[in-house]
Amino acid sequence: MKIALVTETFLPSTDGIVTRLCATIDWLRQQGHSVRIIAPDLGVAEYAGAAIVGIPARTFLLYRGKKFAFPSRKVKSALQQFQPDLVHVVNPAFLGVSGIYYSRILRLPLVASYHTQIPHYADYYHLPFLKPALWWFFRTLHNRADLNLCTSLSVQKELQGRRFRNVRLWNRGVDPRQFGPQYRNEIMRKMLTNGRSDKTLLLYVGRLAPEKNIEMLREVLAASADYCLAIVGDGPHRARLEKHFQGTSTVFTGFMHGEKLAQAYASSDLFVFPSVTETLGLVILEAMASGLPVIAARSGPTEEQVRDGVTGILFDAEDRGGMTKAVKSLSSDPELKQKISVQARQHGCQFSWSGPSEQLLAYYKEVIHQAKERMTAHVPQSEKSGR
Repeated sequence: MKIALVTETFLPSTDGIVTRLCATIDWLRQQGHSVRIIAPDLGVAEYAGAAIVGIPARTFLLYRGKKFAFPSRKVKSALQQFQPDLVHVVNPAFLGVSGIYYSRILRLPLVASYHTQIPHYADYYHLPFLKPALWWFFRTLHNRADLNLCTSLSVQKELQGRRFRNVRLWNRGVDPRQFGPQYRNEIMRKMLTNGRSDKTLLLYVGRLAPEKNIEMLREVLAASADYCLAIVGDGPHRARLEKHFQGTSTVFTGFMHGEKLAQAYASSDLFVFPSVTETLGLVILEAMASGLPVIAARSGPTEEQVRDGVTGILFDAEDRGGMTKAVKSLSSDPELKQKISVQARQHGCQFSWSGPSEQLLAYYKEVIHQAKERMTAHVPQSEKSGR
């Protein structure tokens, strides 16, 4: 099968979408499928044997920390040259508009996947009046696809309630071989604690943006001098966060990848996740696969991943002091913390990337089959009979 992936974000960018895409491409290539990636031109020309067609990218006014590619006729040329059996547009917003438009013009089977709650972000960027227009925009884009995918049941329910059509679940995944307690590293721990390895080390991993509620973590540090925080990641909000956490036991590392990221998880004591705007939160599953207890703000996607009191602790984001109480409940009870750590690791080891990738391929085949049936239905009867 020849699959064209049109995505708003790809390497060398780092986020949950890129992680999922790389794992998917690896699996598809191993199964003998041909993949062409159409993405913002960030200097990477190939991944896992799949060519990347780079579309010129530039910064966006509201999000200067990242470059985006905007609608371009080059997408049409790339699709015509590759002649895919199916197009998958990932998180359509800017470049994805071209992916959807030209897929329809060229009559190619089309899948779109929804990964980011951009309409919800409007509140964090002080633009709440844009939410109705944003929902209309994304609904219009996605309803041009033959099939829409999302990464959690709660988001699926929300999209269906907002009249997105043909929405199915794309299961979550993680590679437990890449994470685990065996990656614990004392040098890494000293770096993350700024030399204070005796403290309880809280870890946040992810994009640094207003909608992540990272500022909330300061309340935990203020509650006790026994805590320190490592923030792994980068983004447009970093400078403001560094100022917000000034004077606290906080270390900003920037992005980490591969074994260093695995060491960061395994060398920490608790994983903290204050965001309530995620469609999944892949880092939660990475933390659990590392044997790291998760303390997360309660939301639909986190409730689907974290069993409260079993693989982590959930708290209400609107409960002032709720996160601090959750952190204290584990940091002050080593036996409970160890029990949850073991159960989190056991849960994480149940996952892989092959399952979600097999599921995705089945969706692709379903859409292609339906497209062929539609074409057959439109063939005149005289042509069907050979006359």
